[in-house]
Amino acid sequence: MSPAWRLLRPPLAARGLGAYFTRMAATSAHQGVVVSKQEIEAFIVRCMRKVGTDKAHAESLAEVLVAGDYRGHFSHGLNRLQMYVTDIQKGVCQPSGSPVIVNELPATALVDGKNVLGPVVGKFCMELAMQKAQQAGIGWVVARGSNHYGIAGFYSTMAASRGMIGMSFTNASPLVAPSGGKKKFLGTNPISVAAPGKDGDSFVLDMATSAVALGKVELQHRKGEQIPSGWATNSRGEVTNKPDEVLSDGALLPLGGTIETSGYKGYGLAMMVDLFCGVLSGAHYGSNIRSWLNVTDPADLGQCFVAINPAAFAPGFEDRMQDLMNMARSQEPADPSVPVQVPGDPERRHMAKCDAEGGICYHGSQIQFADDVARKLGVEPPKRK
Repeated sequence: MSPAWRLLRPPLAARGLGAYFTRMAATSAHQGVVVSKQEIEAFIVRCMRKVGTDKAHAESLAEVLVAGDYRGHFSHGLNRLQMYVTDIQKGVCQPSGSPVIVNELPATALVDGKNVLGPVVGKFCMELAMQKAQQAGIGWVVARGSNHYGIAGFYSTMAASRGMIGMSFTNASPLVAPSGGKKKFLGTNPISVAAPGKDGDSFVLDMATSAVALGKVELQHRKGEQIPSGWATNSRGEVTNKPDEVLSDGALLPLGGTIETSGYKGYGLAMMVDLFCGVLSGAHYGSNIRSWLNVTDPADLGQCFVAINPAAFAPGFEDRMQDLMNMARSQEPADPSVPVQVPGDPERRHMAKCDAEGGICYHGSQIQFADDVARKLGVEPPKRK
């Protein structure tokens, strides 16, 4: 487990939840397939090495994908492996190389990702942003020539684990219809902001600016289940519950859903992300970005990484951040059995569940998918616990 994930897990036992997760492990393990984090990372590395990826690059990708599954974001973990494999196989993503700083000032930088794997670009850029924040109070780094980088929260928590506020944004292939439109225009364009509290506690916002990520629709399709209303539309722009209609020629809805339910706000946030990522960096943006299933052209995604050093501002940041989170959690819940949470709490519960079970519990269809990838590549499939 990377230092960022270790430091951002709160003392759940101190909140009386340790025994709960031990019981949960005993009752839920049979409902899926448990695989250790180390084994899933090793499996991803085996797959990427098989198609010629540099070892360090493969390890960076594995770390980020497993972090997604560990935090419960299954749409951005193992579920995405085939996409990375295909991009390397087709030559639309470089298996080796290093990002390059193109333009730099004390607090800012423009990076050319050189079309290597997104996690390699992302880690390079956030490290650079943190270095700048140590000296200038803030580091704002944008990248072009990048690729899908996994969960945005991986990069924001890199900064939070070092006592800074971290922010991460990326644009993506057109999947989301604009408010009032019916065709794909913007990507899911996620936003992540992370900030440290006390004793390993933290605020970690990690969200798409669409109603959901495409991977969640794909997972429902893979499990043979419908999707909730408000997630997506069919090719006629009508809200649908059928994943196959979305995946054929439909579109995701912006955060908030339709115009009547304030989807225009999510649409505006998605454009803001593209401003920071595509427009500011000189990468592709909007409908200029390659389609999701395009495996002939480089993605040229734009990404943005921000680190803010609280020491440059009012003293006592972590104390106040913790106080704010404590205030939120102490609010009277509408349902006494469902306490008020802060962003990052659901992910922490999932990490504790994984720890109690001795690994990540995958749906059987996800493991079958991994086995299929292994068979096609001729590598050893992931070992079950």
